[in-house]
Amino acid sequence: MFSVSGMQGFELFSAEHLITLGIFFGVCLGLVLFRNQIRHHKNILKWTIFWTLVACQVSHQLWLILTGQWQIGDLPLHLCSMSSFLAMYLLLRKSVKGFYVLYFIGSLPAVLAMVTPEMSYTFPHFDYIEYFLNHSVIPIAVLYFILFEGYRIPRKAILFAYLVVNIVAVPIFLFNFLFDTNFFYLASPTEAKTILSFFGSGIMYYLNLEAAALIVFSITYIPMWQLIKSENRKRLISTYSQK
Repeated sequence: MFSVSGMQGFELFSAEHLITLGIFFGVCLGLVLFRNQIRHHKNILKWTIFWTLVACQVSHQLWLILTGQWQIGDLPLHLCSMSSFLAMYLLLRKSVKGFYVLYFIGSLPAVLAMVTPEMSYTFPHFDYIEYFLNHSVIPIAVLYFILFEGYRIPRKAILFAYLVVNIVAVPIFLFNFLFDTNFFYLASPTEAKTILSFFGSGIMYYLNLEAAALIVFSITYIPMWQLIKSENRKRLISTYSQK
């Protein structure tokens, strides 16, 4: 389970991969459908999410160190790792603008990372479990803030989050250049076959990366837009019915 060389051969959309995705979407659906019942126990859910995020980050680094694999490229500086730390922070301290960023980098991007993962190991290897658990809990944290803390996002937050990510990407780009790493996949696409593999090379890679980020952020906003529109409609109907 913790072997470096064993249990390799992950297959995209294999039975175990599809079951893993199914469990994740099932949990998300359950949170939505049973939100009223869960609301009474939201503190249990909150701290479960928090400590799961902590355990995933710490255990992954420990596994790499104890198995002699750790390199500077394993620092938790990828977008999903930053989403994880931001979610932890927001669970401890409320921040509306912080949630704007988490919503856009921690929901759809994390789901896409599970759909086309950069993964070598198969279930039940530790790395497989940790990867999918960590990437599942991040969007679940986003869902928690929406369902149980009442966070909502204006349309202008798309550009705000996009700007923040680009600002953060500048020191990450320099770090990649200095230490030959590939955080945020700014140096090159993933080694595994993902959507980034079709982004080309050189300046075209970066232009496609910027365009893809804006498209993903815009698509990510659609459920929030529909939710706000639905709530406004219900509020309007309730106002008129009371007159």
